[in-house]
Amino acid sequence: MIGICHPSLRRLQHYIRDTFYAGVIVGTLLGPVHAEESPATTAMTSPTVADAPAAGEPTTIDPSVTLRGSVWRTKAGIVFLKTPIGLLTLSSTTTLKDLKASQVVTFWVHGRHTVVEIRKRADGSLVHRYLSGPMTSGTGDPKTFQWWGPDGDLTVQLGAEDERLSSYHEGDLLTVEVDDANSLRGVHDLQFDLQISQAPPTGADVQLLLSGTVTKLKSNFVFIRTPIGLVMLNSKIGVPHVKVGQPLTLRIDHEHVTVTLPSTKSATPRPGSATIR
Repeated sequence: MIGICHPSLRRLQHYIRDTFYAGVIVGTLLGPVHAEESPATTAMTSPTVADAPAAGEPTTIDPSVTLRGSVWRTKAGIVFLKTPIGLLTLSSTTTLKDLKASQVVTFWVHGRHTVVEIRKRADGSLVHRYLSGPMTSGTGDPKTFQWWGPDGDLTVQLGAEDERLSSYHEGDLLTVEVDDANSLRGVHDLQFDLQISQAPPTGADVQLLLSGTVTKLKSNFVFIRTPIGLVMLNSKIGVPHVKVGQPLTLRIDHEHVTVTLPSTKSATPRPGSATIR
């Protein structure tokens, strides 16, 4: 979870979650978008369960996420994005007040870094770009900072906006908005909530690696405490029987879903099914 949630916003989020649990798995920018029904859920397959990766395999950044979404509906300060794997919710008290259904949101997580990029669907032009993570000073220029970006490290130019960061120190977590030239446009609070309800369709542009610990089981939902917050999994994506306190790793590579549990045995994959390890 990025940022600090205002108490009134937290109450609103809890209300919305409780409202949707009965009929839809809800995922954690604003325009005239309305919907009366939840997004359709992709049919589930029954993947297999396999052992954890052997020691010595290449290290991969965990957590890491690449996900694209479109606006499903909005509430005051909260936007629900429909993605190939479920709903991603973005919330803020300082920004995201002009999101339209004609815009596409791309969401990246890379360790402690998060990038949210909003572009017009028609021509791909940038509307907003938010960078979240530990503040790291640039080298050689005192008015620059370094942030991770999906295409490589970014150098953010502070320009005349450097006073906005005067209360932050090296290593502090914060969210900044930058323009096309990666010049600072503002400092914001921005939070997200990811809830995974379905296996992605064939060809979906999804990459995800997320490890955590099972904290609660409720109906078909498995709650996982992860470095990016509490993530809800619908067990229908192929999550095997788990217990509270058990470690779990979820990997999604396009349409392929893999769940890794410690000390489990491999089962023979079913033809045409997703694979869970």
